[in-house]
Amino acid sequence: MTTPAVGGPGLPQERRLVTDIPGPLSQERLDRKKTYVADGVGTTLPVFVTAAGGGVLQDVDGNSLIDLGSGIAVTTVGNAAPEVVSRVQAQVAAFTHTCFMVTPYDGYVDVCEALAELTPGDHAKKSALFNSGAEAVENAVKIARSATGRDAVAVFDHAYHGRTNLTMAMTAKNMPYKHRFGPFAGEVYRAPMSYPFRDGLSGADAAARAIDVLDKQVGADNLAALVIEPIQGEGGFIAPAEGFLPALSAWAGDNGIVFIADEIQSGFCRTGDWFACDHEGVVPDMITTAKGIAGGMPLAGVTGRAELMDAVHVGGLGGTYGGNPVACAGALGSIATMKEHDLGARAREIGDLIRGRLLDLAEKHPVIGDIRGRGAMMAIELCEPGTTTPDAARAAAVNAYCHRHGVVTLTCGTWGNVFRFLPPLSIGDDLLHEAFDVVAEAFAATA
Repeated sequence: MTTPAVGGPGLPQERRLVTDIPGPLSQERLDRKKTYVADGVGTTLPVFVTAAGGGVLQDVDGNSLIDLGSGIAVTTVGNAAPEVVSRVQAQVAAFTHTCFMVTPYDGYVDVCEALAELTPGDHAKKSALFNSGAEAVENAVKIARSATGRDAVAVFDHAYHGRTNLTMAMTAKNMPYKHRFGPFAGEVYRAPMSYPFRDGLSGADAAARAIDVLDKQVGADNLAALVIEPIQGEGGFIAPAEGFLPALSAWAGDNGIVFIADEIQSGFCRTGDWFACDHEGVVPDMITTAKGIAGGMPLAGVTGRAELMDAVHVGGLGGTYGGNPVACAGALGSIATMKEHDLGARAREIGDLIRGRLLDLAEKHPVIGDIRGRGAMMAIELCEPGTTTPDAARAAAVNAYCHRHGVVTLTCGTWGNVFRFLPPLSIGDDLLHEAFDVVAEAFAATA
């Protein structure tokens, strides 16, 4: 069925190309960007956006593009969702900042209460709020180290956790995230990830392999935390085999290791559940959130067992802007929208639609080696037909075609050969089908 778009500033829900992409006005602004913005800040699709909502982005040249990226899983409820806009406007009119560490306000506590309700598990939970996903991960590690008295942190192949010094050490991929930025923080150790397309292992066997590496190379007694994305993001939307996460969680619990789920990209209805951990009933000791939490406002959280969160001394957690009142208002509006419109169910509908289109596409194009993901977090991996040899060149060609024809697509993966599809949950079925018509044209045109 077609679900009406949630929110947006009254934009026509259509793909409309009135110029080449990028158009002349975007080109002018790109020249200005080149003058004033550091070259290290790249852009995927060089159009300057003036409005967005539902499932489209409108640029300065009047083009309307179908959005399959959601600002990398941020605008889950759509851009300018009414409940987000109204709450943010009211908060801006009241006050924009006091710093919660100086004088507190209800919005911060309201978000923490919502996180206690929504995150997995019925144990007592507390939260601390920050600005970005990387800050959340870094603070989760700080809390785990304080609570356990241990130093070592375990992460996984293909992981992405952020761009701070510690989270770069935790991130697996060199370019563009780590190259020439070291030395990095120490006591970070990497274990093999469950990657069904490439390793063919069951979840139990993949977990046993990872645990063996950590036991032998680090020692369970030295590990403060095990940090894992339940479905990896930048690493290629790798969904581990069933049983992998529960086995790791059980091993961590048996050995006093804090099990931290990095749900920054997969959380808040993206996978069809409130959190990707819910799929197998995994209850992490701590969970990090950001991206989809606040409808586009900068906010992140660490939520964990109350006794863990309280292990840090007073004043040990915080930040000038962490839990900013305007961002908290956005989060409360976003969460209200997800509940009102049952966006978890909508994510499952979107996932079924996308999977069907991708299965049809894979029958025609053997370069598609794998289809994976859950809900509105889907991906395809491109490989030389009949092999697992990555085909990044074909991915780049298909991506460029989609951009020229008005569809915002994103690639990812260790080898740059994975397409990730992250449409806003406010998008209608008609736009999704049109977008995947363009994706199909792109594969045909680049064969």
